Amino acid sequence: MSDTIFVKILRGEIPADIVYEDEHCIAFRDVNPQAPVHVLVIPRKDLVNVATATAEDAPLLGHLLNVCTTVAEKEGIKDTGFRIVANNGSEAGQTVDHLHFHVLGGRAMTWPPG
Repeated sequence: MSDTIFVKILRGEIPADIVYEDEHCIAFRDVNPQAPVHVLVIPRKDLVNVATATAEDAPLLGHLLNVCTTVAEKEGIKDTGFRIVANNGSEAGQTVDHLHFHVLGGRAMTWPPG
């Protein structure tokens, strides 16, 4: 497994404000929030990003998206609206080479995002 900051969080070497966890993933508050609610959902499996996932990972990817909705509900933004973002590669803004979904909400979002 790689040695990213997210892997260190998974191993318990770096503390995180965890809002959800199960055998497949964890969700924790972003330390540099871009919205009133900003939670990261990451798999326990070592995947770099969506592009490195295979057909075998489809059930995991689906689970991660369901967890994003669970997090939105727990954070009170499911009904008012939330955004799910997965940056894929450096030009898309990915800074940690471990698949993660941003769950953002608690304010009106604009478009385009970048």
